[in-house]
Amino acid sequence: MDFELLDKAHEKVPNVPLLVNMVSLRVREINNDVRRPLLVPKEGEDTVDTVLREIIEGKLTAEVDYDQLEARTRHSAR
Repeated sequence: MDFELLDKAHEKVPNVPLLVNMVSLRVREINNDVRRPLLVPKEGEDTVDTVLREIIEGKLTAEVDYDQLEARTRHSAR
């Protein structure tokens, strides 16, 4: 893993658990041939680095539904 790419991706997605989930799910999609990479992998590049570049270049994003998250939090607190 290229730690420079990781730092740049972390700037785009500052929430570490969200970044970890995005990368792990996307790597599984690519490795299991569910979806192809959104960028052409560089020669010898690890899948994780390809995914980090997808995030850095804005090809892969995530949305957080805070209303749903709040509702789940209230429900689980009962």
